[in-house]
Amino acid sequence: MGAAVDPVIVEVIRNLLLSITDETNTVIIKSAYSTNIKERRDNSAAVMDAAGNVVAQVEGSIPILLAAQLLAARNIIGKYGAENIHPGDMFIVNDPYHGGGNHLPDITVAAPVFAGGKLIAWVSNIAHHSDIGGTVPGSIVGNARSIFEEGTRIPIVRICRDGEINDDVMDLLLGNTRTPEERRGDFTAQISANLIGAEKIQSAYEKYGQTLLDCMEEIQNYSQRMMLSTIRKIPDGEYCFEDFVDGCGDQVPHPINIRVKITVAGEKMTMDFTGTHPQVEAPINIPFPVLMAGILYSIKALVGPGLPTNAGIFRPLEIIAPKGCLVNPVEPAPVCVLIDAAQRIPDAIFGALGGVMKERSLAASNGACTTCMLFGRTENSRGNYFICHESIAGGSGASRSCDGLSGVQVYLTNTSNMPIEATEMEYPDIMVEKYFLRTDSGGAGRFRGGCGIERQYRICSDGMAVNCLGDRQKFQPWGLEGGLPGGAGAFYLLDGETGERTKLSHKTSSLPVKKGDAILVHTPGAGGVGDPRKREPEQVLRDVNCRLVSPQAARELYGVEVEPTGSGIYRLKP
Repeated sequence: MGAAVDPVIVEVIRNLLLSITDETNTVIIKSAYSTNIKERRDNSAAVMDAAGNVVAQVEGSIPILLAAQLLAARNIIGKYGAENIHPGDMFIVNDPYHGGGNHLPDITVAAPVFAGGKLIAWVSNIAHHSDIGGTVPGSIVGNARSIFEEGTRIPIVRICRDGEINDDVMDLLLGNTRTPEERRGDFTAQISANLIGAEKIQSAYEKYGQTLLDCMEEIQNYSQRMMLSTIRKIPDGEYCFEDFVDGCGDQVPHPINIRVKITVAGEKMTMDFTGTHPQVEAPINIPFPVLMAGILYSIKALVGPGLPTNAGIFRPLEIIAPKGCLVNPVEPAPVCVLIDAAQRIPDAIFGALGGVMKERSLAASNGACTTCMLFGRTENSRGNYFICHESIAGGSGASRSCDGLSGVQVYLTNTSNMPIEATEMEYPDIMVEKYFLRTDSGGAGRFRGGCGIERQYRICSDGMAVNCLGDRQKFQPWGLEGGLPGGAGAFYLLDGETGERTKLSHKTSSLPVKKGDAILVHTPGAGGVGDPRKREPEQVLRDVNCRLVSPQAARELYGVEVEPTGSGIYRLKP
């Protein structure tokens, strides 16, 4: 660090950098072609220092997308050398084993920022592309046995040189996707966003000079100090927890554990995942950068919103994850459905530290990324592929002071729920028939867990298929201190001719559907906290009238009798 910087200036510049990441991210959303980005906002942006350390990330964006950005710029420097990186360059990567990516649809575009010929920073963004090749449209292959089935692996390569797009690289990428024009639009949005971000950083450097760079370092130092302060407050000792992933369909039907032992000694915290299940021949392996993102999210949630998101968080931490285990696989282990397993990382950490950080800990949230992908070539699509990718929210866990939220994304996901109007306008082959909160899916407790969602899609054309991917369909989200678990999720196929309802695997890939069929999605609820019998009767009555709790559950679980008034509203029974 250079000369000492004024704390006020540090905070001004921290917020300036956050505004740059926000503007960069907004450019992508406003100019992208795919609904996955422009509607669901499955993208993020970050600013790094010259060495590639994350300094600022979009507030409120998707935590798992930070995984790729934690290491991307550092890996670019490691591959090319700083002396071979020039103004006008941009780099693209999605490879989780050689570049620091997540799964292949999440594609990072990173740009060095120069001022007076000096590398001063990086601006980077990442977006989930709806198709990057592979054996299944959407590049999310629920039965993949190696990463080679999942799509196009992009090592770190230049997508731009001297300010111009490298057409050879672009042509290679567009030639390996089912939706080339949509991909071209989304890649262009990412490249354009970095141009805006770099321009804003250069303007900041013109104003603040070396102070800007000193503040980048001090922002990381501040997060480190906050971490040290938090760790000092935790009693020294070992804190362990184990949670389970449902498995991966027929490939890996047995429970898969994620185990963590957190050791606190003074100002040092070690997170040891030894004892976690070995990597599997199924696409739920978690690359090490994603483990880092899960840890960063969990720590930030436990410390509080005042902890800035940057690389300084990791300085007091030691992470142990044996090579070849589920949370640190070796190639070519498949990873495309990693999010379903990665959601157990926060659950394991919260479970381990919940007893000593009670004011910040929750019961288990829905802990899934319940995804329904509908795709095909139909008359409406004029023979072209369309891919509708929807991730549907669930419940969040109750705390020791309030109920959990219903119908929200949790942990490592934070995409928007797709509005029905947007889905039906973009994809006329699909009609959304149901969309509401699931009664009784929130775990009962003194404080109730949040409820999951029921959403039903009617298939309006032949020539379509569906992927249904989720978790917490066997191992329900756990409650705390006598609170009950949240309701499990499920997928169902409703036959359009017979009306027969068939339960689907939570890792269903490329299931053909015909006109008139329907796909019914139930997302998991969340765990409750405390004895349900101690919940205030007026709160139970409110839940019944809001259709969050049924009259039967009110009586059996909460011990509260309600009766109808004749107008669809219930009252407490005298």
